[in-house]
Amino acid sequence: MRLARIRTESGVVAGEYEDGVVEAGGETYVVGEDGPLAPPCDPSALYCIGRNYAETLAQKGYERPEQPTYFIKPPVSVVPHEAPIPYPTFSEEVTYAGELVAVLGERCRNATPEEAEAAVQGFTIMNDVDALDQPDLTSRKAFDGSGPLGPWIETDVDPTAMDMYTDINGERRQSANTELMLWGPYELLSFLSERFTLRPGDAVAFGSPGNPGTIEPGDEIEIHYEGIGTLRNTVVSQE
Repeated sequence: MRLARIRTESGVVAGEYEDGVVEAGGETYVVGEDGPLAPPCDPSALYCIGRNYAETLAQKGYERPEQPTYFIKPPVSVVPHEAPIPYPTFSEEVTYAGELVAVLGERCRNATPEEAEAAVQGFTIMNDVDALDQPDLTSRKAFDGSGPLGPWIETDVDPTAMDMYTDINGERRQSANTELMLWGPYELLSFLSERFTLRPGDAVAFGSPGNPGTIEPGDEIEIHYEGIGTLRNTVVSQE
């Protein structure tokens, strides 16, 4: 089942999504006519795992970390499917990364991997936009619009062996499978839940395979995960 949120004139409505229609409370809302898709969840934070693919480690010359590395994007980083990504005015080297994301449906704290799996509502997609020329992870990754998220939440999917790809203006830039992750999704959720109380609606991104290039204003980015769908956004200049 796919769950989506649509931004209507009366506010954001959440319900079941099928073929461009969101059904909620006995009402139907047509995406595009009644409003655009909103982000599929309203997270208090986006918890992001780094260096979780061997391909990424090899590309950047990193050693495998002894434990998962992570950083946090704030709620202001989130933009929905098909919304513009504002190119940051303070950077001249911006990259993308297509990542699988778990959305929590229940509170998760000090959970085993099995308990963490039971707390997951479903999975969606994030583009980890990175101002690579900035001096630290927060300034690189935590700015407005740096976390495109969507298009919806898929509740019935196996995250451990999913094909994915990222296209920039129709050119294939990333192609991998989630089986190549160094740590699996539920193992990572368990790890994070020892450090943070994960709340319903929170999102956890599991890292990206090798990142082969930069993006510029005008670029269209499509990130596809098998069984979920495609997150699409266009980069726009703020000048």
